[in-house]
Amino acid sequence: MKLSRPARRATLVVHVVGAAGWLGLTLGLLALALTAITTRSPAVVEASVRSMKVFADWLVLPLALVTLLSGLLLSLGTKWGLARHRWVYTKFWLTLATTAASVFALRPGVNDSAATVAAGDPITDPTGLIAGPIVSLTAYVFMTVISVLKPWGLTRRGRKQRGQKQRGSADKQRASDHKRLDAGDVRQTA
Repeated sequence: MKLSRPARRATLVVHVVGAAGWLGLTLGLLALALTAITTRSPAVVEASVRSMKVFADWLVLPLALVTLLSGLLLSLGTKWGLARHRWVYTKFWLTLATTAASVFALRPGVNDSAATVAAGDPITDPTGLIAGPIVSLTAYVFMTVISVLKPWGLTRRGRKQRGQKQRGSADKQRASDHKRLDAGDVRQTA
């Protein structure tokens, strides 16, 4: 299934906006986590952690799913394919992993910190608060880089498909060459 040009462009815009939003949200979470960890004011810590909770509860999962699903649609509906190019394959698995990490590690860590501060207790282990945004940010920047550079070439499957396609094209070319030669050899008779 190949996407039409307007559908491909619309999906690409949705994908880039979702990914940029997810990257920006992660930068915001990192800034809030750093603020919560470095300040001495309990009110600022509480405000920072509560803000992180709002972002984690309402924005992380929708942006992750928009990015994942639009990327999957683009890979399946364009020449890139899901398993033809190593960079696409790598991006897919990293997006899937970071989506899962957001659901099963980032959100619970932020929620635990929010419950701790809401109870009036200080955050004793800041690692849980800042590790998620650091890992996520690193993964998103890496995925952005490979989206731009498109490194590593074809996968084994991609090389096999390309070889089959080239053999089919060569056969068609040879057949059309024969037809042209045969047509050129026809001589007019009286």
